[in-house]
Amino acid sequence: MEIYNINDVVPFTENKKVVFVTGVTGQDGSFMVDYLLKNTDYFIVGGARRLSIKNHENIRHLENNPRFKLVNFDLSDAHSISKIVEKLKPEYFINLAAQTFVGSSWDFPAQTWECNTTGIIHILEAIRQHKSTCRFYNAGSSEEYGNVVYSPQDENHPAKPRSPYGASKSAARQLVKVYRESYNLYAVQGLLFNHEGTRRGEEFVTRKITKGVARIKKSILEGKSFDTIELGNVKARRDWSDAEDFVDGIWKMLNQESPNEYVLSSNETHTIAEFVWHSFKAADIEGEWHGQAESAEFSITTKDAIKYEPRCSVLVKINPKFYRPAEVDLLLGDSTKARNELKWEPKTSFEQLVDKMVKNDLKQIGL
Repeated sequence: MEIYNINDVVPFTENKKVVFVTGVTGQDGSFMVDYLLKNTDYFIVGGARRLSIKNHENIRHLENNPRFKLVNFDLSDAHSISKIVEKLKPEYFINLAAQTFVGSSWDFPAQTWECNTTGIIHILEAIRQHKSTCRFYNAGSSEEYGNVVYSPQDENHPAKPRSPYGASKSAARQLVKVYRESYNLYAVQGLLFNHEGTRRGEEFVTRKITKGVARIKKSILEGKSFDTIELGNVKARRDWSDAEDFVDGIWKMLNQESPNEYVLSSNETHTIAEFVWHSFKAADIEGEWHGQAESAEFSITTKDAIKYEPRCSVLVKINPKFYRPAEVDLLLGDSTKARNELKWEPKTSFEQLVDKMVKNDLKQIGL
């Protein structure tokens, strides 16, 4: 897909209302563009960081869409951000770009802060200076809660992050609040609990699992040996939803009479071990957990071992190298406020989400 300079895009947006969306090559950004093209008549400009190797798989289907153009965008470049807002004068600025991988935030804490926090100052300043009526959304995270003090977590729960990623998002929330109250901007940051989908990056544990399940299923059917999936803390509990449900909630947050912040969540919690079980179940493989702590393993049941005759019975094992320096053990959202005020609710259940992700990865390898 062609990436334009901002000056080359301006002629396409003349006399049109524009939504600028960042992070469009990722899961949330690409789903957001799809949602806006389907549900609005706005012209959509997407921002993506220039890479030596293009990662446009999630937006390839938009290549010839007359209402979408892709431009260079980098959260660390204040000048280019200012120029984008000055030239496009967008009605909405939806920031879904970030360093989004919690595990990597310990390895790259300064980069995580630069992207997720300092970058938000650049955007807010650009809006304040060039289009103060622009409505701004910044992606927040349940990782801001961190070491939770009560469950479920709602909008009033204090920030107690346990990772550089969580800290960066928590700081960004305060910046959004300061600019909203100081300059009367329509600026909000949603509190989004874990959300997954068929476009989830492979570095995330959920996609690592579903992609691994598809790989193992193919090997079993072909009578080949396979490497087991290696995971860290499988007892961690998360509140998982479908990313496609969440983009609807984001748009609703942006179109209230007054800016307000909301939790989006399924209001259920499941362990990573449960995610594993449901993923293999979706691939028609029965397994069971046994052992404790680092010795825990997920193995194929005797019934399915007889059915498939796999080369190995162990499907998943624990590798301590995947443990985080500080783990968030439980996240469980309370999205009552969003359900009542925004009339929003998730449409996809946990089991349906896992099934969809596994079926997608099976399809990608020809099963």
